[in-house]
Amino acid sequence: MALPISRHIASIALFTFVVAAPAPKAFADAPKLGWTDTAELSFVATSGNTETDALGFKDKLQRTWERSLFTLNAGGIRVETTTTDRFAVGPSASNFNVVENSSRSVTAENYYLNGRFDRKITDRFFWFAGAGWDRNTFSGIENRYTGFGGVGNIWLDSDRTKFRTDYAATYTSQEDVLKDPNFNDKFTGARLSTTFLRKLGATSVFSNDFVADENLDDTADFRASMINSVSVSITKKLALKVSLQWLFDNRPSFKEIDLLDTNPTPPPALVKIGTVPFELDKLDSIFTTSLVVNF
Repeated sequence: MALPISRHIASIALFTFVVAAPAPKAFADAPKLGWTDTAELSFVATSGNTETDALGFKDKLQRTWERSLFTLNAGGIRVETTTTDRFAVGPSASNFNVVENSSRSVTAENYYLNGRFDRKITDRFFWFAGAGWDRNTFSGIENRYTGFGGVGNIWLDSDRTKFRTDYAATYTSQEDVLKDPNFNDKFTGARLSTTFLRKLGATSVFSNDFVADENLDDTADFRASMINSVSVSITKKLALKVSLQWLFDNRPSFKEIDLLDTNPTPPPALVKIGTVPFELDKLDSIFTTSLVVNF
């Protein structure tokens, strides 16, 4: 499985480079030195027959020097859903009362926090180091801590097009919601990432961020993330943004599910007799629309 995926990643990276290569050459604007911050906030609420609250946030804090850059990223998504069970009680179909039982629960939740320091060696070559934490309990991950360091190339850096690639060594410590005895929760790895940004017009920007992680202790444990987004400026401080993220884990975590047995005594009923491990899906997708505020 690992070999075809590696070829697929190489094809994506090559395609991105080919798309970026014909872009017209222009002089890049001088970087804005000092502190900057970009915040994204999204909220969706439904009521009536369906009650759902979805809150998402992202924040990118940066400190820029002439040849160095520090970035701190934080974000999360939390979805709460109210489930209502209704049944009728009464002697006949024309004489009854409706009873409702409602329960509220978290149906999706994930958070992340990471920091990174970049330092240019030349205008086209740099080194970097950083660390991060993330939690996605509905994907089976209670806590995952990662440290990384490596080098990268800046292939394009104009006022309309930017493209770079990173190559890093990583060390990961992962705590699953349900521990897999066959999985080593501490491992070294290799990471390839690309960042592509293209201005589509005076007010629109397309960006693509791709990350591929390979567990060197167990090559079947391959992970990848891709985020495509388009933002449209409303003012100098405000923008609207839509993004779609794919998260792939070739060796996903497990969760416990109930084991039910049919009670042979009439009337038949399902009786819980224990739990069993269940492997989660390999692919997750996250679609968000948000308001972006630049400070």
